[in-house]
Amino acid sequence: ATDNNNRTVANIRSYFNKCNGTMGTQGSVEFMFDHTCNFRIPAEGRDVEELELEMIDFGVEEIFADEDGIMMYAPFESFGAIQKELENRGIEILSSGFERIPQVTKEISAEQIADVEKLLEKIEEDDDVMNVYHTMQE
Repeated sequence: ATDNNNRTVANIRSYFNKCNGTMGTQGSVEFMFDHTCNFRIPAEGRDVEELELEMIDFGVEEIFADEDGIMMYAPFESFGAIQKELENRGIEILSSGFERIPQVTKEISAEQIADVEKLLEKIEEDDDVMNVYHTMQE
């Protein structure tokens, strides 16, 4: 989130230039990512499989439990319906958000990884940048 788009674009372009990269136009790589939403809820007393069957009707595509609770993923457009259903059920939402998940990842050399990580670090340090997504295999 920025209060000055021109400044932010100029900053990001300068990071690409310093790292011998090129910046595409707005939205030029959007097709390479799935725009998803996610919700984390407490796991106590909940059957993940049963919850998954119930939440499929609201757009949830993936659900799993880990040490921090239950994580649910769905298409971006399902955010409102899922949030409303969780609230209607009285289920606490520990966290929620949006992500862009690469449809295909690319394997690159160790030298390229170092260069890309240097660029990512510069971009992430910018005060106007909230999230950075890439297709590099990790």
